[in-house]
Formats: sequence, C-alpha cells, structure tokens
Amino acid sequence: MVKHTAKGRTSRSAARFGPRYGRKSRKLVADSEEKSKASYDCPQCGRNRVKRTSTAIWSCSKCGYTFAGGSFLPETSLGRSLLRSLKKTLEVV
Repeated sequence: MVKHTAKGRTSRSAARFGPRYGRKSRKLVADSEEKSKASYDCPQCGRNRVKRTSTAIWSCSKCGYTFAGGSFLPETSLGRSLLRSLKKTLEVV
C-alpha cells in the first residue's frame, strides 16, 4: 500500500505543491532548496556562517565577507576543479 501523508504535515519545502508535479520533481526542488538555505563554512574566517544573499551571492554574517559562488552552493564542482588545476600549474612554475 502507498503511504499517504497529510499535506501540511510534511517537513520538506516542496510540500506546498501537494500531489502536483510528481514525486521526483518535488524531491529535486526540496533538495535544492535545502542546499541553498543551509549555512556553510566561510572561506575567509572559517566559521559556519555563510548564507545565500541572492542568486549566486553568498555572505558571511561573522566577518562580512561577500563572494560569488554557485546558485545553490557556495562552491561548484567546476570551480573546485579549476582551483586544483591552477594549484598544479603554479607548483610547476
């Protein structure tokens, strides 16, 4: 049998859609919203105080450091690989 939950009782953010749009789409929306609303470590001071200000703009509430990152995460996988390759080229030189 399928488990049914009340519309207002689910704790995820995509519960506002109710049964519409399908399970997978609602799960993807809820996952991306949880990632964007979480707090992350600051690259400047190291504290867990970085919050998303607007699309791809992240700021630390402790030291005031503001930087550009990904839309839902402060550091993207492409940015991480770019930093790795830059470190390798700087070590060679």
